[in-house]
Amino acid sequence: MKNAVLRRWRAIAIVVFAAILVAGGFAIAGRAAVAPDVPTTDVTAGDFVDYMQLRGSIRPAKSIILSAPTQAGELQIVKLAKNGSAVASGDVLVEFDATMLRQRMQEKQSELKQAAAEIDQAKAQQKITEEQDQSAVMKAKYDLERARLDLGKRDLVSKLEYEQAKLAVADAELKLHESEEKARSNRTAAEADLAAKLRKREKAQFDFDRAKRGIDALIIKAPTGGTVNIMPNYRASSMFGAEVEFREGDRAWPGANIVELPDLSSIHLEARLDESDRGRLKVGQSATVKIEAVPGRDFAATVDLISVLAKADFTSGWPPLKNFDLGLVLKDPDPRIRPGMTATARIATDRVPGFLLAPTEAVFQRDGRSVVYKLRGSMFDETHNEVARRGREQVAIAAGVQSGYKLATRRPETDQIRRQP
Repeated sequence: MKNAVLRRWRAIAIVVFAAILVAGGFAIAGRAAVAPDVPTTDVTAGDFVDYMQLRGSIRPAKSIILSAPTQAGELQIVKLAKNGSAVASGDVLVEFDATMLRQRMQEKQSELKQAAAEIDQAKAQQKITEEQDQSAVMKAKYDLERARLDLGKRDLVSKLEYEQAKLAVADAELKLHESEEKARSNRTAAEADLAAKLRKREKAQFDFDRAKRGIDALIIKAPTGGTVNIMPNYRASSMFGAEVEFREGDRAWPGANIVELPDLSSIHLEARLDESDRGRLKVGQSATVKIEAVPGRDFAATVDLISVLAKADFTSGWPPLKNFDLGLVLKDPDPRIRPGMTATARIATDRVPGFLLAPTEAVFQRDGRSVVYKLRGSMFDETHNEVARRGREQVAIAAGVQSGYKLATRRPETDQIRRQP
């Protein structure tokens, strides 16, 4: 009896021990199957596409720039349309302080009235002088006729009286000539004086009209409908800080660009293209544009401009880099887009079909050779591979991996790597 009980307890102990061993094995196997905490990506088959990424700013293809008057000196802005607001043709966009010009116009108006009064006075004086000269000439003619009548009494007077009559005729002729010359001289002087006063009035009228036009120019209206884009005030902006827009109360220099009315029916992205990348792009290439201020949407675009000549970029240090101007036109503009917004263009520069692809961050260099870390169980196999094409985002692998492999995108720890012998 005792032996039977002992055998039964021994059998139970063996079963329990075996169960413990099995459970421990499963636990060990479970721990061994846990994947390491390293991000991975899949190897895929497809077309290798190399992209170029450029940053730039949004600009309209066409726009109307409205500037401060050039003849009015520095002016203070007293009214300014809100940036981004929609306006119709004829709406007031900018209004400047007209106090100084109104004072000037009043001064010119006083000068104009004074010049007109001087002209009236000169005409009146000219009329009086002409009447006096005509009277003097008529009197001289009358004296000459009477002297000639006395000269006709030659047979009735003595020789002495006849000689006196001849002298009287000569004297009357001289006085008539002097009167006529004086009348012509006075007429010429009066006409010259009147012409000078007329020119003075014309100048006063011109100055008055210019002052009036200047006042009218202090109110800038929209020539067409559009969306207001306030231009930067370079005097208020610092060299290393952000641009500051014009605001009410600012003073604007003559000819300063204040407001832009862009035509948003055609929008361009303007960027700078490095000299080394110039040969990789051509007009007509497709691109995808992301605008930071319009999240959640990609815009299709096309390269429509690559400058022929490079420009030196002195902001990059010395020696300066040489960049080309690049323009892309957006195919489907969005009403939320505004000029000056920052955008990024992604342009496909190379496409080769039939490759195994992996992200660039999944391919590493070790001892001068290209390697990848393939996930197998809880470890990574370090595998040499052959890179056929390398782009900014993708790598085309010619040998060493297969489609579906999971590759580490961060180099694993040393104890997580199985190295090849």
